Formats: sequence, structure tokens, C-alpha cells
Amino acid sequence: MAKKPENLTFEESLTELERIVSDLEQGDVSLDDALKQFERGIKLVRNSQGKLEQAQQKVAILMQEDEAASLTTFTPEGE
Repeated sequence: MAKKPENLTFEESLTELERIVSDLEQGDVSLDDALKQFERGIKLVRNSQGKLEQAQQKVAILMQEDEAASLTTFTPEGE
């Protein structure tokens, strides 16, 4: 039985999302299974987004402790 999304680490969620996307892109999944996988993917995304927001809040709190530090928008390389 698959773990509940809230019990997965952020990295585990990403790995499972990649697998779901790959399975759905191949098109070899029945409609019922595709809907179940899509639903699971949505839950994983929402949970992962919540974990990212929590991490951002923690960083903001830590940065407030250092008056000289400033937060800047993160831009991944290649974008």
C-alpha cells in the first residue's frame, strides 16, 4: 500500500510524481487508473507545496534574526 502523501518526504513525493507523469504520458493506463493516478498526483503536489511554504517561512524567520541579511527571489540556473 502506498504511503499517504503527508507521510512522504519532499524528495519521495517528487520521485512519485515523476513516475506518475511518465506512466500517464505513455498512455498505457486505463481511464480509471489514470484518474486515480491523477488524483494521487494532485494530493502529492498540494502536500509538497505546503512543505515548500513551511520551509520558506522557516528561512524567513531565520533571516529576520540576522538584521544584515536580506531575502532575494531565487532563480534556478538555466532560467
